[in-house]
Amino acid sequence: MRPVIGITTYVEPATWGVWHNLPTTLVPHDYVAAVTRSGGRAVLLPPDDLDTDVLRILDGLVLSGGADLGPELYGADPAPETVTRPDRDAAEMLLARAALTRDLPVLGVCRGMQLLTVAAGGSLHQHLPDVLGHHRHRPAPGVYGEHEARFAPGSRIATLMGDDTRVHCFHHQGINNPGTLTVTGRAEDGLPEAVEDPAHRFVLGVQWHPEVTRDKRLFGALVEAAAG
Repeated sequence: MRPVIGITTYVEPATWGVWHNLPTTLVPHDYVAAVTRSGGRAVLLPPDDLDTDVLRILDGLVLSGGADLGPELYGADPAPETVTRPDRDAAEMLLARAALTRDLPVLGVCRGMQLLTVAAGGSLHQHLPDVLGHHRHRPAPGVYGEHEARFAPGSRIATLMGDDTRVHCFHHQGINNPGTLTVTGRAEDGLPEAVEDPAHRFVLGVQWHPEVTRDKRLFGALVEAAAG
């Protein structure tokens, strides 16, 4: 049987066919395609903060992108630009912490990397233009930024990425303090782009969106770890 990989999902108003602005559990299909292409079986996880029993049937977990984390999770007041989804925060923080306790392989993408960071006791910058003085990490609505990333020699992400270090990003928040995680990648402006936890068999967070290119290097590594 293929390794079963859970993917956290959004709840957003969606329109299709005769239905308009219907609250919908969804995730970009690129995540599913990336898992499938890498040899896994994707299972979508709607927000559910009642328990973490679903982890018993999962071999790996993808914490997907989406809205900002609630700043109260890291002891901050919300900034004007911060847009949160409390239902996702509550459910995914439970899942992330339980997955780490079980040593389940985890890949965090964009928001997912930030969630891993906060679960590890870290904190975030709520609006990067105020910190970095530019909008290159989120250049326009629906437009991915592209830049080169630098990775720590010998790190898992450096091994996976090889010589192709160009990444696609879309975010306005980023890591301030990584907590107990190790920063293993940075953007050209110094912003953390990858974090790892060497204490676990596979815990990797990336600030960019590897699902957009269905990057088999990262999703394949997750599936391989889940199969082990």
